[in-house]
Amino acid sequence: MKQIAAAAALAVTLGGCSVYRDATSARIDTTANWRTVATDRGRDSLRNWRQAWDDALPGARAANATAIDADPLLFDPDRALPDPLLPAGKYRCRTYKMGKGGTAVSGFIPYPWQECTITDEGEARGLSKLTGSQRPAGLIFPDTAARAIFLGTLILGDESAPLRYGLDPDRDMIGYVEHIEPRRWRLVMPYPRFESTLDVIELVPAS
Repeated sequence: MKQIAAAAALAVTLGGCSVYRDATSARIDTTANWRTVATDRGRDSLRNWRQAWDDALPGARAANATAIDADPLLFDPDRALPDPLLPAGKYRCRTYKMGKGGTAVSGFIPYPWQECTITDEGEARGLSKLTGSQRPAGLIFPDTAARAIFLGTLILGDESAPLRYGLDPDRDMIGYVEHIEPRRWRLVMPYPRFESTLDVIELVPAS
């Protein structure tokens, strides 16, 4: 119930942003360098990714050490295999909110499995979370041999389309994608705008 209440409060807080829905047609150029697109705040959050882990893990462990210890690969800040760009297809995805920040009700909140999709956008990949009350949508850009960069925005409730990245700092999302097992990836978002210190979205192929 606490998770549902937190999501509802966030939707109410950001509901006024729907007046900007007309701006969704302006899409990020899939051939762009992500550094030229990311906002200053986004680059700062990404630059401090290690500190975000250091800030988030103690609170997460205090809240649920069993869950953290049960999945050492997912919650290892340094775990990264080659080929971070996910193949196109349908995925199962699950969000973990770690560390207390903003309206967080716990230092570790695991959300249920939801549906995600990855699309081939040429040099980039498109990522969309299809179900759930909070749904990231955006592009994953190549960066290094072990890391790709996600730029996107947050869709809430019954909204059908995302805002354009860079239009509203409350909706902007930035993170990095890592390949952590042969058929398993994670999207890590340091210092998200609400609810936590670090968000981890686990992604595995749906079949």
